[in-house]
Amino acid sequence: MKPHFHRVPLKSQNSFSIRHEKESAFGTVWHYHPELELHHLIKGKGVRFIGDDISNFSDGELILLGENLPHTWRVEEGSSSHATAEVIIIHFLPDCLGADLLHLPEAYLIPKLYEKARKGLVIKGKAREEIIPLMYAAADAHNLDRLILLLTILKILAETEEVSSIASANAFYKSNDSETLRLNTVYAFTLSNYKKEISLKDVSSVANLSVTSFCRYFKLMTNKTYNDFLTEIRISHACRLLVDDRLATEVICFECGFNNVSNFYRHFKKVTDMTPLEYKRKYLHKTAHK
Repeated sequence: MKPHFHRVPLKSQNSFSIRHEKESAFGTVWHYHPELELHHLIKGKGVRFIGDDISNFSDGELILLGENLPHTWRVEEGSSSHATAEVIIIHFLPDCLGADLLHLPEAYLIPKLYEKARKGLVIKGKAREEIIPLMYAAADAHNLDRLILLLTILKILAETEEVSSIASANAFYKSNDSETLRLNTVYAFTLSNYKKEISLKDVSSVANLSVTSFCRYFKLMTNKTYNDFLTEIRISHACRLLVDDRLATEVICFECGFNNVSNFYRHFKKVTDMTPLEYKRKYLHKTAHK
């Protein structure tokens, strides 16, 4: 999808932005911004879209997004009538601590970090445990303390190897307002109806295009077909239900919009390179050894 440019609000007295939102409804628009984003999800779950990746997210996740990397989150509704999450988010421009810092020999790892972050990074292990309390502290800090905390966070991120990349390095097209509205309409329609049968005629109508034009347009914007996109969303929800371990695999198949079990197994294997049982065993093994 073509992402929408987002202007991150910044107070005049601050060089970077940090927000702790306890009832955030983030994730409504597919967007990008020149700031890097360090994103800690305290509470919430759902599906995230980062670059060309579609994956589940849940409590505790810590992610660093590079500049201009398109992204959005879709939070699952809980017991309330609307979907919210608790997050701490830091937005900062690459040179927010001074352009000269990036050229200092002692800081050579920071530009390397920024380059790796262009694909998005999931932060894990000891690095994650060290960074999260620093983010809480930075949310309440002022003046030099804020800068020192951000620099400390960057030091940990730059030196750790406990990260994994999220997206590929595929380029994307910047959008105008009408394209943003159209693609976010398709995005919202798909996430609201993926459990049902969705025909190309249905989604093309939502996009106000002919089927042929829509297929060409969607392929150009996302480097994948709409049916592949829909399948990835369905599989991502299947993965979450498998992890929850409350429903039989056959039930999960129909719960996620597949019309028969063999079709579900075939698509699951294609997307994850594992069978549903292998996926569940792998997750349960990781959980048991945490």
